[in-house]
Amino acid sequence: MSEVRQKAELAGRATNVLNSLTTEQKNKALLDCAQALIDHSEAIIEANKEDLQRGRENGTSVSLLDRLALTEERIASIAEGLRQIVELPDPIGETLETIERPNGLHIVKKRVPLGVIGMIYEARPNVTVDAIGLCLKTGNAVVLRGGSSALSSNRKIVEIIHGSLATSAVPRDAVQLIEDPNRSSVDEMLKLNGLLDVVIPRGGSSLIQNVVQNATVPVIETGAGICHTFLDATANPSMAAEITLNAKVQRPSVCNAMETLLIHKNFAQSHFANIADKLRESNVELRGCEETRCLIDWAQPALEEDYATEYNDYILNIKIVDNLDEALQHINRFGTKHSECIVTEDGANAERFLQEVDAAAVYHNASTRFTDGFEFGFGAEIGISTQKLHARGPMGLPALTSSKYIIQGSGQIRS
Repeated sequence: MSEVRQKAELAGRATNVLNSLTTEQKNKALLDCAQALIDHSEAIIEANKEDLQRGRENGTSVSLLDRLALTEERIASIAEGLRQIVELPDPIGETLETIERPNGLHIVKKRVPLGVIGMIYEARPNVTVDAIGLCLKTGNAVVLRGGSSALSSNRKIVEIIHGSLATSAVPRDAVQLIEDPNRSSVDEMLKLNGLLDVVIPRGGSSLIQNVVQNATVPVIETGAGICHTFLDATANPSMAAEITLNAKVQRPSVCNAMETLLIHKNFAQSHFANIADKLRESNVELRGCEETRCLIDWAQPALEEDYATEYNDYILNIKIVDNLDEALQHINRFGTKHSECIVTEDGANAERFLQEVDAAAVYHNASTRFTDGFEFGFGAEIGISTQKLHARGPMGLPALTSSKYIIQGSGQIRS
């Protein structure tokens, strides 16, 4: 039997125990896991060094190495995410609807776990812990298949969590890590109907499209982040500069970082040079349209394919537009329905933007970097859904549940 099938079966058997646990038992297990990660930070960092060294040898970009890197501070933040999950209400067993029928049937709709969740993701080991915390809190088992670039880190993290779960009410088999780095292990997961209830991909466009196009298991699609910020004619110059810098530079390797800056032509004439200088000071390469290059002579030309690229790097596309309509058209053409922002003091334009942009998160005068489960108060997220079925946006605890109808009668039969 393959590693994938064997571990999926173990996870499936663990769901019977998970379904019977109380919120207190699940919370205690997560708190113990959080403390175990802190206590074993040094071992995690040593394992992470193996991944970083392998990445450098393979020519991994600086921004992707940043996504991979773990420090004591980052591990503390990851553990804090688990503690925040503990503080959140447990959605399992929540009554969503109560129906009293004329024939005396009493019908209650309640939240229940999805079952066994398959997570396929790339080089961010924090996702490993986020997924475990969210799944266990909602009574789901999880089969993790992280990227090979983070295998040493993920292996050590799961080893530590398994050790912690061994003394808890949560079965350690509820957490499984696929260690086979070959793509065939992903392909096998996508076909495990009956063993996996849902697959959630989290990573770049090629990974997500492979899962969406080839899975027979149901998929919750998370999307690539070609995010835009539009600086309208009436944008506050200081605010526009701060939001632009934050959206691009604060952490360019993540999916909610800005990839294209759209600028109203009137605003560009007066204020873009200052913003461009600040971007240059932050080592951001600019690629722009012809109008951009007339204003900023050191900008590189932007090709059509650049506007359709998620860089996850210190590269930013610039497009100068005549009006809000042109900005909306550009976002509609190149956006990935993730996160979009308008910076403006014009209330009517802000309202149009918020209503007409089709994205999981739309912002007025705030950085797209806030599209995050932690920032939304979810404690953590298992991904940011860009689809419209079941869940959309940062997926916290309720997004990892299904529902069942519980019907109580007194002998009713249907005529």
